[in-house]
Amino acid sequence: MKIIIDTDPGQDDAVAILLALASPELELLGLTVVAGNVPLSLTQQNARKICELAGRPDIPIFSGCDKPLQRELVTAEHVHGRTGLDGIALPDPSMPLQSAHAVDFIIDSLRREAPGSVTLVPIGPLTNIAQAFRRAPDIVARVGRIVLMGGACFEGGNITPAAEFNIHVDPDAARIVFASGAPLTVIPLDVTHKALTSREWIETMRGLGPVGQAVASWTDFFERYDRAKYGSEGAPLHDPCAVAWLLEPALFSGRFINVEIETESRLTLGMTVADWWGVTGRAPNATFIREVERDRLFDLLARRIARLDGHGSG
Repeated sequence: MKIIIDTDPGQDDAVAILLALASPELELLGLTVVAGNVPLSLTQQNARKICELAGRPDIPIFSGCDKPLQRELVTAEHVHGRTGLDGIALPDPSMPLQSAHAVDFIIDSLRREAPGSVTLVPIGPLTNIAQAFRRAPDIVARVGRIVLMGGACFEGGNITPAAEFNIHVDPDAARIVFASGAPLTVIPLDVTHKALTSREWIETMRGLGPVGQAVASWTDFFERYDRAKYGSEGAPLHDPCAVAWLLEPALFSGRFINVEIETESRLTLGMTVADWWGVTGRAPNATFIREVERDRLFDLLARRIARLDGHGSG
């Protein structure tokens, strides 16, 4: 499966990227980077650090939009730390950014590859994807599927009471993507908050090698925020769930429903209005995931990340 990951790393973004790089079923055409968890200057640097950690400096990385379509950028250093990848000190990257803009790469890739053969995996704000769709409407019909991490229904928001961070940062972009007609799978907080790390899993990661040790260190850092906020025993690994859905969709379950994006309300800006019970009569536009087999998910993560440290076939 050919994929493009659109990302704003972020510790959980990093684990998602590593999972993709460890999975031969996935052909990662490139990483497109957007401002989100931290500003673009840091997210593009973090993406290169992650690829070099995994021994994949061959992955092309494209820097994209540095702010939302029409709003001021909201970032999340309070969650991810000053660099966005706090938890372990990685060397400055030596691999270059590609000269093309991320939006141009998305457009060119979808026009070049066979219709339906490329899956977009946005795990940050949807600015790059929306810009590509606005500039080149012909590419929408060529998208195989969009599998995104974002939104919430019954769980409530994590940046406001109503909104999940990725959608809240650029709700106007999200509205464009959700209204595009492209096949859409949504991995919301309702499922990612069930994908909680455990101390046993983190220590397993720590015993693998450099890649596993980085994952353990990131997760140690990431956990502190969620433990304080939710009182949970672990931290939700949001973004890896999107990549895991590509690999083993049977781990997840949900419904094909209508999802609209709130762009006007002062109180609920960025809310994913998910019509789970079908009360509006609006046409379904997204497969909205609600459940995950947590233990099998973390087993998949452990086996695949171990590959990057030279342990087994996974």
